[in-house]
Amino acid sequence: MTHRAGDRSWLNEAIRKVEADANRSADTHLHAFGLPGDWGIDLYLKDESVHPTGSLKHRLARSLFLHALCNGWIHADTTIIEASSGSTAVSEAYFARLIGLPFIAVMPASTSPEKIALIEFHGGRCHLVDDPSTIYAESRRLAVETGGHYMDQFTHAERATDWRGNNNIAESIFEQMSAERHPVPAWVVVGAGTGGTSATIGRYVRYRRLETQVCVVDPENSAFYPAYSSGDPDAVGGASRIEGIGRPRVEPSFLPGVVDHMMQVPDAASIAAARWCSAVSGRSVGGSTGTALWGALRLIDDMRSMGKTGSVVTLLCDGGDRYARTYYDDDWLAAQSIDITPYAATLEQFATTGEWREPAV
Repeated sequence: MTHRAGDRSWLNEAIRKVEADANRSADTHLHAFGLPGDWGIDLYLKDESVHPTGSLKHRLARSLFLHALCNGWIHADTTIIEASSGSTAVSEAYFARLIGLPFIAVMPASTSPEKIALIEFHGGRCHLVDDPSTIYAESRRLAVETGGHYMDQFTHAERATDWRGNNNIAESIFEQMSAERHPVPAWVVVGAGTGGTSATIGRYVRYRRLETQVCVVDPENSAFYPAYSSGDPDAVGGASRIEGIGRPRVEPSFLPGVVDHMMQVPDAASIAAARWCSAVSGRSVGGSTGTALWGALRLIDDMRSMGKTGSVVTLLCDGGDRYARTYYDDDWLAAQSIDITPYAATLEQFATTGEWREPAV
């Protein structure tokens, strides 16, 4: 029998460092998004971009590291491997360096240069692949080759976080909403990359017996929406142009049973909404925030048409500075044949008159 005599002391110190990081970080802000008061509907953006690594994935990475450490999967000489479209890898590189371990991110070659630079800034190494569907197998191969641990966010996201509470994102949202005029949101709107966030929030509202419904917004080409709509868990998609959300397959952490509604959002709508949000709020946001905001505004229009009042909460997942050469670059949009003009017009019309007109595309 093999014993790791000195490993427990290293483990204790590693966990202390990860927990100390959480202790040093204040909770993220919940911003009220300006809507006309006479609508009787309030919209909030929970700003996850203020985490030390700049995105919602900081929470996930912390949970994944604690989960793997406590399961005995990570030791003092373990190389950490992750399959990621960018932001999770940035956050995992941060935590790997925090506890003194090497980190390799396996990512599509299309990942934004800004995210690659951030991973390398935090001490990680990027392993780029041309075919996004190969990131899983390539991550497993590298883990075997290095004797390392493949973190596998897409499998473990839904189980690494304590969905009953313990300062998870759901508990944080509802505590911050407690003094608002509509403290229990009618809707919480999120995207799905791993599916971990929708699983956490969906479980939490059921556990707390709340009336809140969970809407998952999904970009073009992703497998999640067709799988949910058809009930086919084997539905497949393609590569997503909205980094951080949308997957070519239905990931194991996506739990459709805790999702109340799904909405497919065109990429042009996501980018138009991200730019519009940045302009009207003064906070630069990424594409996945645009996807969520578009979905939230569609739900608000539905609420208004039915004469309902209440609140809607969505997430500001990361900042727009990571996408200066993509979503905020008109030349990139042209190269991708993305025309945001009709979607921008819909947003302006809604903000000005309260009337939602479907884009003329």
